[in-house]
Amino acid sequence: MGERGAGGSRRRRSGPRRPSAGSPAEGEPEREAEPPRGGPERAAEPPAESDPDNCGDLRCHKVQESLLSSSSGYSNYRGILNWCVVMLVLSNARLFLENLIKYGILVDPIQVVSLFLKDPYSWPSLCLVIVANVFALAALHTERRLAAGSISENVGSVIHACNLLTILCFPALVVLVVSSVTPVGAVFALSIYTILFLKLFSFRDVNKWCRARGRAKAARVRPASGLKKANGEVVPSGVCYPANLTYKDMYYFLFAPTLCYELNFPRSPRIRKRFLLRRLFEMLFFIQLLVGLIQQWMVPTIQNSMKPFRDMDYSRIIERLLKLAVPNHLIWLIFFYWFFHSSLNVLAEVMQFGDREFYRDWWNSESVTYFWQNWNIPVHKWCLRHFYKPMIKRGVSKWTAQTAVFLASAFFHEYLVSVPLKMFRLWAFMGMMAQIPLAWLVGRFLRGNYGNAAVWISLIIGQPIAVLMYVHDYYVLNYEGSQ
Repeated sequence: MGERGAGGSRRRRSGPRRPSAGSPAEGEPEREAEPPRGGPERAAEPPAESDPDNCGDLRCHKVQESLLSSSSGYSNYRGILNWCVVMLVLSNARLFLENLIKYGILVDPIQVVSLFLKDPYSWPSLCLVIVANVFALAALHTERRLAAGSISENVGSVIHACNLLTILCFPALVVLVVSSVTPVGAVFALSIYTILFLKLFSFRDVNKWCRARGRAKAARVRPASGLKKANGEVVPSGVCYPANLTYKDMYYFLFAPTLCYELNFPRSPRIRKRFLLRRLFEMLFFIQLLVGLIQQWMVPTIQNSMKPFRDMDYSRIIERLLKLAVPNHLIWLIFFYWFFHSSLNVLAEVMQFGDREFYRDWWNSESVTYFWQNWNIPVHKWCLRHFYKPMIKRGVSKWTAQTAVFLASAFFHEYLVSVPLKMFRLWAFMGMMAQIPLAWLVGRFLRGNYGNAAVWISLIIGQPIAVLMYVHDYYVLNYEGSQ
């Protein structure tokens, strides 16, 4: 009776009783009324009526989406990524084997040396790099005179402007006049001078800002004479202006992997030897791989592309362009890793330079603008700090400032290509300026994965077009004209 009474009481409180599911054990005291299992906190479970066949434990189906559907929320495609890598390796291995069968082994280290030197007793590019010290020292001594008040701000600005202008014009004039300068050696020398130009521009600006801030602070705060602090003067932890105007500070900045000057750079506590050895090994391995790929794969493809250009066979030109796109893009990716990761980290580790953000996740770019902001962080920081923000402060619109940044970038791209080749075709300049409408189109009409695919296509196809244009014009100018 007790068991039945208890069951009857539970039926009155909780509704219909399931067979042998809710009855208390014999002798168990009667409990207070409680909500049924799966009450308000588990309301998402289907009610008992959704299992009419009473076979819930035998079912194997439920409502769910296919994994490849966007609504499934599935995102682990690591296996597909590995498959893509395997297919990429196999397809490129076939192309490389076909190249070896067709051309044989073309890798020649001696030829690499000849790209830098025509005459083993004449090193014009190296001499240009050594002469660059003169311009750095001129900037340093100009800043010292400005800090001492020996010259006015206007005179200092004129001296800096002439020094910076000479940095760009002097090496270009030497390359164009001296016939023993090779194109590869000229690219190396002009790259050094371009970096020096950007560094000294930043050096001038930062010291100018320090002088302006010092004058403003002196105007606001006039300390009383004769007062001394009880604990002595507070010694700052870093270098203050003008104590930064030393040879040591200047040459640390010139060799540091950055284009933006600071009085006190972040420093790492020690040199990590294992990390340094790994990066050095990567540098040596990848530079040899780059040279081998260029000689074995890229040069024959470019040479075979000249005849379709002469005949204006457009179908063959497109075929050559697509064939060149694969090795060109692979070489560009290897160069990116070699320079921005291996080389700059070696330099930063040796100099204990703390800021190692040389690039961001540009490979995830969903817009052209995001790519240019993240693939080369040292240049992006310089443009933002010394070009874009000063224009914005002067009241220039954002769109005009962005266009001016692209214009300056286009100039330096053309400067580093046309001057070493001793011809002016403006292909690099137009390619950079074409990024402006491309950025608008991708940002306006494409989003997400489609935008990312558009960025990759522009990188894979755009660079080979410029390469073929310059090689064709260089070949016509230097070889066909002499025949």
